[in-house]
Amino acid sequence: MSAEERSSAAAGAREDRRRALIGAAFREIAERGFEGLRTREVAAAVGLNIATLHYYFPTKETLIQGVVDHAMERFRTTLEPHGSPGDQLRNHLRAVRRLLREEPALGAVMAELALRSARDPAIAGIVRETFDAWSRTLRGLLRRAAREGHLDPALDSDDVAALIVSTLMSLTLPAPSWSARGDQVIRQLERWLGLSQAETKRPADPSN
Repeated sequence: MSAEERSSAAAGAREDRRRALIGAAFREIAERGFEGLRTREVAAAVGLNIATLHYYFPTKETLIQGVVDHAMERFRTTLEPHGSPGDQLRNHLRAVRRLLREEPALGAVMAELALRSARDPAIAGIVRETFDAWSRTLRGLLRRAAREGHLDPALDSDDVAALIVSTLMSLTLPAPSWSARGDQVIRQLERWLGLSQAETKRPADPSN
């Protein structure tokens, strides 16, 4: 094996360890809540010692940042650049709902972090930056949808983006019979934005 190949293999191993640590922390938060997160147990879960964990994540906050980045990677999979802006927005809403239903641990982690951010300025900063990035993406999508006639141009894209993020994040919070209510929330949001009507529109038959 050449020096370049050894270097590449070592970099790959480091990234694998980093991802393993993030995955272990993600599971700890999902199962035990934020208060139950112990870095020593995270390291032990993947067969590493605490010193190795600190090599990759010098502070607990940097580990949390890794967990948030991992969670947002999952949310980013719901943004597909296919179809009209209206289609993309509607598909995003439904895909997030489906993702949270199929991966309850993801919702549990996001809920824990959101609740913790109210008491922890460091976590609040991480969560705020993450949601700001999500809102920027939505604002761009909303503006394109309005320009192409899929949304009411009078809607304020900043306000609507904030409403969408808040609505989708509320689906991560535990509530009785939330599964059915979550579907209702998404349907109502689509109706308010006019997306449910956009889905049913069909081109006129040229033969008529």
